[in-house]
Amino acid sequence: MKTLPCLLSLVSLLAFTFTMHAENLAVTGGTVYTVSGAPLHNGVVLIRDGKIEAVGPAATTKIPAGYRTLSAAVVTPGIIDAHATVGLSGILNQPQDQDQLEKSASFQPELRAIDAYNARDPLVAWVRSFGVTTVNTGHAPGALASGQTMIVKMLGRTADEDVVNPAAMTSAALGQNGLTGRDAVPGRSGEPAAKAPGTRAKAVAMLRAELIKAQEYAKKREGKDEAKRPGRDLKYETILRAFTGEQPLLVNAQHQQDILSAIRVAKEFGLKIILDGCADAPLVLAEIKASGFPVILHPTMARSFEDAENLSVETAAKLRAAGIPFTLQSGFEAYVPKTRVVLFEAAIAASNGLGFDAALASVTLDAAKILGIATRTGSLDAGKDADLALYDGDPFEYTSHCTGTIINGQMFADGLH
Repeated sequence: MKTLPCLLSLVSLLAFTFTMHAENLAVTGGTVYTVSGAPLHNGVVLIRDGKIEAVGPAATTKIPAGYRTLSAAVVTPGIIDAHATVGLSGILNQPQDQDQLEKSASFQPELRAIDAYNARDPLVAWVRSFGVTTVNTGHAPGALASGQTMIVKMLGRTADEDVVNPAAMTSAALGQNGLTGRDAVPGRSGEPAAKAPGTRAKAVAMLRAELIKAQEYAKKREGKDEAKRPGRDLKYETILRAFTGEQPLLVNAQHQQDILSAIRVAKEFGLKIILDGCADAPLVLAEIKASGFPVILHPTMARSFEDAENLSVETAAKLRAAGIPFTLQSGFEAYVPKTRVVLFEAAIAASNGLGFDAALASVTLDAAKILGIATRTGSLDAGKDADLALYDGDPFEYTSHCTGTIINGQMFADGLH
């Protein structure tokens, strides 16, 4: 029993041992996928002060004196996981490192991921070892509103040092994942759960009621008579940011009727939402397309049961064919493995109709656009953060290895697999 803790400590030590400070680098690649443009064969990426300085063919891109040179068969932008719980769910999979879901109430949008995120959990380094540089992480589906997500770089320092956006989205769930009152939900983990909602109609009614209360709260806070203004309410302050679009609702909905309910409520209240999961997306492609809302698709290799019974490895390709903006995620499960690797999810989608280029874009530039961070990362362009993934072969081939991950110009060679 003592072997596991010792091994985990060694893994953590190795991760930090191979961490280097940001330095001026020249990364050469047999193939450099910029994603924003055509691939470069025998390309070079110059990195200075944590930013991409230049990208171009090796024949015409001079490497300045003093730059440390790194080489890889394939170089891509750093991989972006658009929805995960890493840092809140830890590698031990024990109560002390499982903060992704608070079960004391069904509607708690005020809970902040940044207050629970553990940047030094070994799971952060493990995810990074596959080339994942940025993650939208936070509270998992499992309640009508479970909390907020944060966008964070996988640097492994502290939440405050690594954060990109401390309040990116507010997690909500319709369908089975939001029905905390159903016996089936707490029964999975043996833990008690809030007793409402228990049906889909109740869940949507509760969501509507909370949105109305948020609107009323805003009006009262703007009242001229200061004495009659209500005290601050973190729950409604959070929800109001979905009305302005500052912090969209990330609505987990797998069944087609739940997807349509999410779209219906968003239109009714003028909300900015992002659809999450969407196992039934092929059944309502026209409605999703007309809504204009993007999709963070379920993990390609998730288990197909209950609300995700219609999950398919071909859904990503169908979303792309329909012209619907989407990205992929590692997602969350209530039991092991809990944290997947989004790189592998993209690989499965690539081999099931999506194709290499679209699959790579789905976990780089397309993800950055949906997360609102495309000016900083997602492609290899001058001026962007120096976030790169280095591979010894096709990154979507299981036998390939990530030989290095660069985040903000800082090189990591975790060597965990």
